[in-house]
Amino acid sequence: MSDAVQPTAAEVRAAAEAVKTALDRHLDAVERRSGEDDPAVYEAFNQLAAAAEVYDELLYDRYDEVTPFEIPGTEDALPPYTGPEEPNAVSVLIRRDYVVVEPQRLLAHAERIEAADYDGGSDADASGTVHGALGILFGEFEADEIASRHKEFGLEEGDSTLWVTASDEQPEPGEWLEAPFEGVDPQRVVCRFDVSTVFDEDLDDVDEAEDGDEDADEGDEGDDDLEDELDRDLDEEDDLEPLDAER
Repeated sequence: MSDAVQPTAAEVRAAAEAVKTALDRHLDAVERRSGEDDPAVYEAFNQLAAAAEVYDELLYDRYDEVTPFEIPGTEDALPPYTGPEEPNAVSVLIRRDYVVVEPQRLLAHAERIEAADYDGGSDADASGTVHGALGILFGEFEADEIASRHKEFGLEEGDSTLWVTASDEQPEPGEWLEAPFEGVDPQRVVCRFDVSTVFDEDLDDVDEAEDGDEDADEGDEGDDDLEDELDRDLDEEDDLEPLDAER
């Protein structure tokens, strides 16, 4: 970069002060948060990310140095909002990903549900496969309840995202059911909230570096107690047949 366009030391210092201000604003929003998806926290996060990006660029241009921080981009993930200023209706689009980590636990829950629904299981056959068990589980419980009890059902959380999109008017009842997510206009997304296992993995790395083996063992004991309790509940049922690999 030439000297003519190189940022001044004062500009770099001003950008650093902006990061400090954004940090204070973000912490204040977190301390005052009203819920898990507080829009004030989301906005403060975006402001902090933008301020940090500006500082990082100026720092590099002026001193050929970088910061050790990496903040996931959010503002560039969606185009500018062009929907109605006062939406008459909104749609909430939610995606949650799971991994089936304990198929036998999932099957056991599905068998119980099916047996109760069919008075002894005379018509119970869907629970014998993983995909059938998933259909039974999601047909019996609301998605939010499954999210809060996923470990109990033998599932492991993956990434998730929630989009709130604006509409000029509410569609006719039932007309969107065949293709509920078709034609979503990113420019009508009012806000979005993402949860990723990438963030969890980063936190786990930090925890492992800070915690000793003794503390880790104590944490494992609590998890083992919970698993033992669930396993005892499952053991009350008859022994489950092993999964057929061809299913």
